[in-house]
Amino acid sequence: MAQSLELLLIQFLMPDNDARRQAEDQINRLAKDPQVVPALVQHLRTAKTPNVRQLSAVLLRKKITRHWGKLSPQLRQMVKQSLIDSITMEHSAPVRKASANVVSIIAKYAVPAGEWPDLLPFLFHISQSTQEEHREVALILFSSLTETIGNSFRPHFASLQSLLLKCLQEETSSRVRKASLKAVGSFLEVTHDEAEVIIFREFIPSILAVSRQCLASGEEDVAMIAFEIFDDLIESPAPLLGEAVKSIVQFSLEVCVSTNLESNTRHQAIQIISWLARYKSSSLKKYKLVGPILQVMCPLLAESSNSDEDDDLASDRAAAEVIDTIAMNLPKQVFPPVFEFASFNSQNGNPKFREASVTALGVISEGCVSLMKDELEPVLHLVLGSLRDPEQMVRGAASFALGQFAEHLQPDIASHHGIVIPCILDALEDASDEVKEKSYYALAAFCEEMGGDILPYLDPLMVKLVGSLRSSPRNLQETCMSAMGSVASAAEKAFFPYAERVLELTKHFMVLTADEDLRSRTRATELAGIVAMTVGREKMEPIIPAFIEAAIAGFHLEFSELREYTHGFFSNVAELLGNGFGQYLPHVVPLAFASCNLDDGSAVDIDDPNEEIHGFSSASSDDDTNDEARVRNVSVRTGVLDEKASATQALGLFALHTKILYAPYIDDTWNILVRHSTYFHEDVRLQAIISLKYILTAVHEISRIHNEGISKFKEVLDIALNIYLKAMSEDDDKEVVAQACTSVADILVEFGYSSVEAYIPSLVKATSILLRGESSCQQIETDDENDEDDAEHDELLMDAVSDMLPAFAKVLGVQFAPFFSQLFEPLIKYAKPSRPAQSKTMVVATLAEVAQNMGAPIASYIDSVMPLVLKELGSPEATNRRNAAFCVGELCKNGDDAALKYYSDILSRLYPLFGESETDNAVKDNAAGAVARMILVHPESIILNQVLPVFLRVLPLKEDYEEAIAVYGCICSLVLSSNPQILPFVPQLVNIFAQVAVSPVETPEVKMQIGRAFSHLISLHGQQMQPLLSNLPPAHVNALAAVVPKS
Repeated sequence: MAQSLELLLIQFLMPDNDARRQAEDQINRLAKDPQVVPALVQHLRTAKTPNVRQLSAVLLRKKITRHWGKLSPQLRQMVKQSLIDSITMEHSAPVRKASANVVSIIAKYAVPAGEWPDLLPFLFHISQSTQEEHREVALILFSSLTETIGNSFRPHFASLQSLLLKCLQEETSSRVRKASLKAVGSFLEVTHDEAEVIIFREFIPSILAVSRQCLASGEEDVAMIAFEIFDDLIESPAPLLGEAVKSIVQFSLEVCVSTNLESNTRHQAIQIISWLARYKSSSLKKYKLVGPILQVMCPLLAESSNSDEDDDLASDRAAAEVIDTIAMNLPKQVFPPVFEFASFNSQNGNPKFREASVTALGVISEGCVSLMKDELEPVLHLVLGSLRDPEQMVRGAASFALGQFAEHLQPDIASHHGIVIPCILDALEDASDEVKEKSYYALAAFCEEMGGDILPYLDPLMVKLVGSLRSSPRNLQETCMSAMGSVASAAEKAFFPYAERVLELTKHFMVLTADEDLRSRTRATELAGIVAMTVGREKMEPIIPAFIEAAIAGFHLEFSELREYTHGFFSNVAELLGNGFGQYLPHVVPLAFASCNLDDGSAVDIDDPNEEIHGFSSASSDDDTNDEARVRNVSVRTGVLDEKASATQALGLFALHTKILYAPYIDDTWNILVRHSTYFHEDVRLQAIISLKYILTAVHEISRIHNEGISKFKEVLDIALNIYLKAMSEDDDKEVVAQACTSVADILVEFGYSSVEAYIPSLVKATSILLRGESSCQQIETDDENDEDDAEHDELLMDAVSDMLPAFAKVLGVQFAPFFSQLFEPLIKYAKPSRPAQSKTMVVATLAEVAQNMGAPIASYIDSVMPLVLKELGSPEATNRRNAAFCVGELCKNGDDAALKYYSDILSRLYPLFGESETDNAVKDNAAGAVARMILVHPESIILNQVLPVFLRVLPLKEDYEEAIAVYGCICSLVLSSNPQILPFVPQLVNIFAQVAVSPVETPEVKMQIGRAFSHLISLHGQQMQPLLSNLPPAHVNALAAVVPKS
């Protein structure tokens, strides 16, 4: 075989394709015989040309796994020794490396079996060799062996680290330094022990030095290994970087601004900054690195992209991602320099810098919400000015920024509608379609939250939008329909006059089938669902079948986004029709099942380190042999994920709105939701967590009608609660965890104590872990310098977690006391003076609701919390004052004597909330509620003749009508008891009672209460009441008469 194989190897290397193909076929036939191994080894050692020796090693690597077990011990020893000889004696570097790759494959089987005990000693020996090529190949082998026998190195870890550091610092050989850099990267990938990993911190200066040398010599691919190493170090929750973060940032910024480097290299450098912002933000803050980073990143926004460049590698896009990430984690450090950059460059002569100035503001708006709200007027002035810039790119960026503001700076930005809406309408007339498209986006985002404020603009907006929908190109029609949907959502019933015309237009788009029209069909399907909700069931039910038929037909077109929004359309219709949607379930549920069961389309790219010799990649390889392949990239078809998430959401909503009619689909839906609750992507998990609760509601409804359904409800409730508990402690996505908390709180309140009794201790423990910041989702972003006190308030997560406590209290009542004692300390830490305002008001609101529902046991906490609550009454934030007023009332009501000693302080702190300086009506309403509760509990401790004039002048309630029972209950109690202190205020009382009686928002219970009190006043004062009534409008008099009890 050896002789014939040699000729075939030579033939395979010929430039003639036919000859090479024939050689490959014959090599494949010979390779089925185990004797091919010694034959290839012979040619590896004796062939005259390096190419044949290298090809022999490559083929040996591909075939050795299949045949190794069939070789005799003598042959195995011969193979191992020949490879060692090749590594140490071979003059050709490619042949040495190819032989090293074969060693790595054999070692995977031989070392764990104890068949190659001298391999590691040999490698340590040649790593000390005076010959450069020996040291290099030893490092190459150390690197490749980590992937196959990494655990075998554990006893030698300290020696290896010392060796690698020495080789990194070697001055005489750049080849050894590069090989050492690669080996460090490989070892770091398989090292998980924190104590071992932290040693790599001292490698960082040498890694940076080698990387700079590689970049200077044009070896960017080697320098990229440094970024992989830094990536591993950054993502570790262990404190691995220390002061070295300064050097890493400096190096990364140097690479970022080096325009002579490849796009991918610069992108990786920017990505390192992004990872640092995400995982080590406190280190960036501690070492004052945010400013230097932004000084580089903001100008990068103005860098022109190469038209041939992959958009994902464009520096301006990557820089925007970094700025966004830092803003999300360190808003206080980001807003001032970015606003300064934007202000300085908004009038720059270079339009790219004017574009960058508004882009930067748009990018940081999500992270810097509170800071931007404080400076909204100058920020808005800058962006609206840029909408009039002579350059299209600047106007487009301004429209984008305005859309971002509309998404993230609500509700504050909505109050500026008087200047924003006219500017957007002007921008919709822009000569550039790109500017128009972004302006439609801004309009859609802005209008969605306007509510009734949109009414003055409704007609001009709809005239413009309907006209554009009829005449614009397809891409503008799509964004136009999105804007129209937002207008409809805001206008609600006021949209009715436009609904018929809009529905006719959407019907036209919903039957288009050409590929280029499917996005428009998608937007039309979404719009039809929104408009249907505004029109209402009565008007839509007769015409909805045609839209449902079109939506079902569109589902079968191969367009994932259309299917995604079709599920959303069906969800809207289910909410609209309720049980009336039952007739459509057989048609739409299978479609949702189909989307949920789609293959997610993961695509894995394999980086196969085949030697780069022409034609070698086509040489035969065994299908079952890919030992040294490394997964380098996993990409997912996000369209399918979005479709799955939408379908998962739809199943829950179908069950929620049709309840009993959904019974035939419960089991299959439940299985899907349970599976999706642990899905790899958080968007799908989130919808599964939400929909589980909806299915529970449906099953509970079914169990009330069918007795046999009770056991089914208990079964699914147990599964759901265990899923929620697991999510709360183990899920790494904060939004998923927040939703799990919200679902549990809803379950507690909806299904009651008896349903969840067994789970209360576990749920309280999970809540405590979240309050302490110790769950999985809270560990991802920890670093060595985490400053707990200065942490930004994680509103989404912690508000959901804190809502669990009132839910427990509502279900358990006074029995919540022993559990609350476990939760109080971790809760109250969020109210430390250094905490942001949102954290403090979260704590105060939670305490208020716990006091309200737990009752008397709150008394033991009065002394601990009252100083906080009193201070919050003077907060500059209206929400904080409002929650503090509500809380102080509940503490007085339920704390009884424990709160009495604070009455004087409370009243003096509440007094400003009744004055002209307090402009927030909800704050005044809650202050009135607090005083009312104090009077009801301890009227003898209140100087009524001083308090009542102040109290009554803010009535009737104007915003928070939940205070009505306490406020009017207090007044009625004083009236019905003929308290002498209330009687001088009869004229005011009559006026207040009349306004309550005529109010469309007050409840019958409240009106009945004031009716009894008014009747008592008539019995006391008789004809003296007539002049007071004559001063009232007739409608008020009639309303009062209607609430007076009939004798």
